Amino acid sequence: MKVKATVNGAISIVNAIATWKGATLGISSKVEATVSATEGKGIILELDNQNMSSRLVNKVVEFAVPKKELEKNKIEIQLKSEIPTGYGLKSSSAISSVISLACHKLFKPNYTDNSVLYAGIDASLATKVSMTGAFDDACACYFGGIQVTDNKTRKIIKSDKIPTSLAAVVFVPKSRKRGNIKQLKVLETIFDRAWSFAKTGDYWNAMTLNGYATSAVLNSDPKIISALIENGALGASVSGNGPSIAAIVKKDNTSKIKKVFSEYEGTAMVAEINNKRAEVHEV
Repeated sequence: MKVKATVNGAISIVNAIATWKGATLGISSKVEATVSATEGKGIILELDNQNMSSRLVNKVVEFAVPKKELEKNKIEIQLKSEIPTGYGLKSSSAISSVISLACHKLFKPNYTDNSVLYAGIDASLATKVSMTGAFDDACACYFGGIQVTDNKTRKIIKSDKIPTSLAAVVFVPKSRKRGNIKQLKVLETIFDRAWSFAKTGDYWNAMTLNGYATSAVLNSDPKIISALIENGALGASVSGNGPSIAAIVKKDNTSKIKKVFSEYEGTAMVAEINNKRAEVHEV
């Protein structure tokens, strides 16, 4: 028994830490998991990036695989990721979702989307990888498009597909330094306003307001957000808890946006918008 699952990464429209309400957009960078089960016991991990949390992966398996199956199967997992870890680009949500999806396909063939997502979210909470469980991030990684969510009640409030004539320019700074994310709660009313914009479909204003609020707290320079908008970005924000910054642009304008980022130390990459849901199949 062997399956392969693919889940994409995402960027933030609205950070959920302050209010438990978030909005996230799927992008083309992806994570692949190949999971096989043979007679025996134990979990064997092969990670292509040592920054990945093996604790998170093991916990997802624990939540996704029935106990009696865990006791009689040796589970081998190969994980390949295009998403840099620890930069706010939803690598943890993509990894927990891809492992959960593969394990459900192997051991619970009649699974639901929610059972896949919840195993990943519960594992993220249990291992303290996320403060809210990041339901918004998991949904955008798993379903693609924009997902506007209430993370406390684990409800999707609004889903939308985004034109593929747009792209995301993502800047990954050289330094991984982040500010104190607990301070985001100070600006709760601002994040609530940004989320209200997203809920009504005004995504790019939501994103930019989120960008100013998060950069003010998380040690990013708000001037970058202004420069991106000035140079044609429809929306721009710190992604997640940083330090990555993402801008949504028309595809013919990506070079201008990359030029803004060229003044800073780090790497700018162009990602396609992802509107497709996660995939899994037997190998």
